[in-house]
Amino acid sequence: MSSYSSIVLVKQVPDTSKITGDAMNPNGTIKRSALPAIFNPEDLCALEAALEIKDRFGGTVTVVSMGPPKAAEILRECLYRGADRAILVTDRGAAGSDTLATSYILSQAIKTAGNFDFVFCGRQAIDGDTAQTGPQCAEKLGIPQVAYLLDVIDVKDGHATFKRSIGDGWEIVRTTTPVLVTVIKDANEPRPQAAIKVMRNKHKRVPAEVADPATLAPEDRLEQWSLADINADLERCGFAGSPTKVHKIESIVLKKEGRQLVEPTEAGVRSLVAELVKDRALG
Repeated sequence: MSSYSSIVLVKQVPDTSKITGDAMNPNGTIKRSALPAIFNPEDLCALEAALEIKDRFGGTVTVVSMGPPKAAEILRECLYRGADRAILVTDRGAAGSDTLATSYILSQAIKTAGNFDFVFCGRQAIDGDTAQTGPQCAEKLGIPQVAYLLDVIDVKDGHATFKRSIGDGWEIVRTTTPVLVTVIKDANEPRPQAAIKVMRNKHKRVPAEVADPATLAPEDRLEQWSLADINADLERCGFAGSPTKVHKIESIVLKKEGRQLVEPTEAGVRSLVAELVKDRALG
């Protein structure tokens, strides 16, 4: 039986489904401390795709996340579902990274993690919705990419066959490995956490999570990497490596309540159109 190494990029994000006016800063950005932190949904589907390859074809699954020490929470969730190795890249020098800087840092982490056949990540994160980080990682790694994964068809002899969404349909594509794959929410249903894996991994922490890292037993230590550990060029990280500049962000809160019934007649439709034009929803 063959054995394939998969790396999954995962991110802890604010739950944007719970955004209200109170969760916005004066400049229009998200007040992350006001929202619960969750596992980015499509990254969870990416993890499931990697675990399915492990189940069907053999191999290992390594998860990598970039973020503050608190992001180790989702690394433990990955271990609870069947991941073999978990790595957190955390460094103050990474703060303020846009997609260009983030993809550079993650690509350096992937190279540091060792040989791989697959890199999986969600199509996009719900806090940014850019869908840029995955493809930019593929470019920096110099490997092919397959976007919008729906299903893994086969893996054999240095090639992989995938079914991917093309919007109003799907297509079958075959590529060489290693390859980076972005996964959409329709690809699968993530498996639940396994009780035995929760018991085995629930005490694991990155050193930055504990007051005295020296007290952390080796078997309870998750890997924590700095930018120096992955040989990252600091000029390409954080604010220094982020050319993206946000010109303006607007927070729009809909306040109108109630409903208006429109008669199914020509006069009723004309009245509705006139109202929409007046509100500048049309025209």
